[in-house]
Amino acid sequence: MCQALAQQAWGGMTLPLPALDDAEGAGVPAGLEVVDAHVHLFPPRVYEAIWRWFEDFAWPIRYKLYAEQTVDFLASRGVKRLVGLHYSHTPGMARLLNRHAAELAATRPIVWPLGTVLPGEPEAEAIAVEALEELGLKGLKLHCHVQRFAVDDPVLDPVWKVCVRNRARVVVHAGREPALPAYKADIATLCHVDAMRRLLARWPDLVVIVPHLGADEITAYLGLLDDHLNLWLDTTMMLADYFPQAVAGEWLEQWGDRILYGSDFPNLPYAWDRELKRLVSLGLAPATLAAIAGGNAARAFGFPQAP
Repeated sequence: MCQALAQQAWGGMTLPLPALDDAEGAGVPAGLEVVDAHVHLFPPRVYEAIWRWFEDFAWPIRYKLYAEQTVDFLASRGVKRLVGLHYSHTPGMARLLNRHAAELAATRPIVWPLGTVLPGEPEAEAIAVEALEELGLKGLKLHCHVQRFAVDDPVLDPVWKVCVRNRARVVVHAGREPALPAYKADIATLCHVDAMRRLLARWPDLVVIVPHLGADEITAYLGLLDDHLNLWLDTTMMLADYFPQAVAGEWLEQWGDRILYGSDFPNLPYAWDRELKRLVSLGLAPATLAAIAGGNAARAFGFPQAP
């Protein structure tokens, strides 16, 4: 039996979390232009390692699709564009992942590719320059839990400088949840919203997208939107009624011009369109729904809404 079975996650849920056998739709909701702002695209062996880790320590993976299959799956269901993300786990890995992203995007124009660096890696600044200025990647993805860093750590200042110079976007998992024990990091200390507040104060021109609505400090992150126009949040997994944190429709309505739809596909324990269905069911104003589903991503990442 996996050791994680004895551990608990957010809200006291027992790990690994369950799979949901919910029905999936054949396509995006009718009349909705969808951009998925949070799709993971890795080389095959990295995917396989991630899937094994998730099934031991997090949740079962419903869609074991490789990068090309992932892109084709979403495209065939009507997703207009997707932001391709990856993150490095160990020194020396980022360059391989970044080349893979650039090569994939060259054959799949639906993909808006981001790169990564490993914070604290000796060549992190050079890797960021290569990703953004040589490979043509559009930004960076970082993950505080996996890479074990705080966003306001000065070790990242050279990387942020490269991002600002290139007007590159940064997607950074900076929220505290899901704080899975297997990460073996002090998540509560690394990921407190105050670290993001300090980062934005020091780097006001840095464009940052925080996934999962900043869970579990959603209201605090929403409050940051009022003071930091270069901050955005994505919905990834937070509208699916899978985690215990409730998301009020009023929040999405109030900050609907700064929130992006994202799925976390393919690393999901439920149907690919579960969040889209929930988003439509909230009864948002048509303009708000359209903005969250796709329009905001075009502004946040700087691309046309359709490829």
